[in-house]
Amino acid sequence: MNKLLKKFTADNHFIMADHPTDVRPDITEEEAIEGLKKVRKQIAKIQDVIYAHNKYAVLICFQGMDTAGKDSLIREVFQKFNARGVVVHSFKTPTSKELQHDYLWRHAVALPEKGKFGVFNRTHYENVLVTRVHPEYLLNENIPGIDTVEDIPKDFWKTRYDQINAFEQHVVNNGTIVFKFFLHLSKDEQKNRLLRRLEQEKHNWKFSPGDLKERELWDQYMTCYQEAIQHTSKKHAPWHIIPSDNKAISRYLVAKIILEKLKKYKDIQYPEMPPEIEQHKAVYKRELEDNG
Repeated sequence: MNKLLKKFTADNHFIMADHPTDVRPDITEEEAIEGLKKVRKQIAKIQDVIYAHNKYAVLICFQGMDTAGKDSLIREVFQKFNARGVVVHSFKTPTSKELQHDYLWRHAVALPEKGKFGVFNRTHYENVLVTRVHPEYLLNENIPGIDTVEDIPKDFWKTRYDQINAFEQHVVNNGTIVFKFFLHLSKDEQKNRLLRRLEQEKHNWKFSPGDLKERELWDQYMTCYQEAIQHTSKKHAPWHIIPSDNKAISRYLVAKIILEKLKKYKDIQYPEMPPEIEQHKAVYKRELEDNG
């Protein structure tokens, strides 16, 4: 399994077309469903230790095209977590207040506290994806010297990659373990899922005509994703490319990668009882037993 997982980690030479969106029959749906049941329990146990240890935070980032399965993946993978130790943030179109700050501000203030997991459903990478496909959105940020799309410098996006890398390096240096997952969905499977939203009443509410407009820009998005991943998959915060045509398999792979990486942190342990309490433990126990 570890060899298979290694294939899902991107490097600076990442090419989108080299990564499959479906890995059946290497992993069957049945194997993934049963595997997830075990793995998410193991992650939940580690979460409890991280909460008590209180020296690391964990940031888990999900990016992907519409219908890639981010919402259901978050629900299923973190199902066994203690609610006090995980916070999910879904980043939508920036508010007027958020636009009064730099583009990383709203993500920085949402970072998880020590001892907790933070899940970003869409992330700071929207600022080199959506705004690159729609550069006119950049004008809402009121950046000095950029009053029209034509004013955007040629090296603008490279500079943003560098800023994002520095941001992630900073949080890692200060005790945050960073996971970044790109849910790699095929265009055909997206079509099937959009049709399902139209055909099944319980999914009707998820459909938006805007999804079809963004779908027309599929190739542009793939180009932007590829370049962003090439520039920002670093040792301290690598990108994992998760085949997502099958939701059960994508959930299992995400959970498995999280588990395997967290298991490497041997210093994450339950804190020891303070010596002054340890030496009187028998006294406290006797007091409780004697007093009913």
